[in-house]
Amino acid sequence: MAISSLEGRTAFVTGGASGIGLGIARVLEARGAQVVLADLRPDHIDAALASFAGGKRSNSVSAIELDVSNREAYADAAEKMKRDFGGIDILINNAGVGVEGPILEARYADWDFGMSVNLGGVVNGIVSFLPQMIAHGRGGHIVNTASLAAAVMMPEQFVIYSASKAAVLNLSENMREVLGQKGIGMSVLLPAFVKSNIHETGQNRPAHLRGDSGFGASEKALSEREVQSEWMEPETVGEMVAKGILNNELYIVTHGEFKNRMRERAEAMLAATPDSDFQY
Repeated sequence: MAISSLEGRTAFVTGGASGIGLGIARVLEARGAQVVLADLRPDHIDAALASFAGGKRSNSVSAIELDVSNREAYADAAEKMKRDFGGIDILINNAGVGVEGPILEARYADWDFGMSVNLGGVVNGIVSFLPQMIAHGRGGHIVNTASLAAAVMMPEQFVIYSASKAAVLNLSENMREVLGQKGIGMSVLLPAFVKSNIHETGQNRPAHLRGDSGFGASEKALSEREVQSEWMEPETVGEMVAKGILNNELYIVTHGEFKNRMRERAEAMLAATPDSDFQY
């Protein structure tokens, strides 16, 4: 069953204490949802909760510290949501890291970091929460944050990031039908330039994935990147996501300037595809 209203629904938002995640959380909360901010960073959680304090619905927002790449911790979080709220209705798999650097210098630590968060975090969310979302029978919706980088050709320093996000796009497309049969909608968010803290990726890299990284210099440079004033506001993305949930839209795309590059990629693939099976 599609979600027709956000009022009274429980939403679990990963990476929810800053950037796009917080923007989505604000909009969902304003529309009457009970929102749980799941985030790796205690400092971001404290700031986010303080920003809600004093609002008309401040009691409808809570938080939990979570590393989405940690399967045991994620399973524990899902059990807590079941105890506290009778299960969740909306899962926003938003947590991500902007892993970038010269791909020929990438080490296992760089691949593991990018894939374990950007793809693994989505997988862990689905595996941990989907059973309870189906079992409670209220219907629900899952939104997976990919990136417009998943739909176009990108410079080589974004290979790990783009590959992880392309996998998120693909699984969202291919899971949608079977989830719909269970009353669960699925959308994939494809954002581009949004005001966020993704430049703090280096601070979020686990200690065991720091030593053998080839991206140290790149992460330092990224940490010094300034958020541009013309980039999209997170709350604007949040409004698009809320609309996507209520309309059960598969694709939620934030920026139009990538359209020609998306078309070029699709046309190149179509041009390489024979009209009939290749004959040897």
